[in-house]
Amino acid sequence: QVQLAESGGGLVQAGGSLRLSCAASIGTFSGYAMGWFRQAPGKEREFVAAISRSGGRPYYADFVKGRFTISRDNVKNTVYLQMNSLKPEDTAVYYCATTYSSDWLRSDDYDYWGQGTQVTVSS
Repeated sequence: QVQLAESGGGLVQAGGSLRLSCAASIGTFSGYAMGWFRQAPGKEREFVAAISRSGGRPYYADFVKGRFTISRDNVKNTVYLQMNSLKPEDTAVYYCATTYSSDWLRSDDYDYWGQGTQVTVSS
């Protein structure tokens, strides 16, 4: 059974930083690309960032480029999202997910999802 558990969310002031973690209970973590998505109240879930199986190829949504960094540790079965220069519009529930697909932007192509962690950025 695959389980993903996000942590690290919280309340932060604009301009601050948070580091999200996603620990995976999965037999072949290194076999999956990993993605982060977010969903704000009243909005659709949107792609934030993804990283290849080896960790050598990150990809970001335009609105987080230069502010967020995705990374992974295939020994610890964990993927991270370092979020800097946070803005109030970054407020959302953040989810991690696994995918075998080469299309990282589509949430429908992700197989397993965590429960999410709330990030709230105050102005």
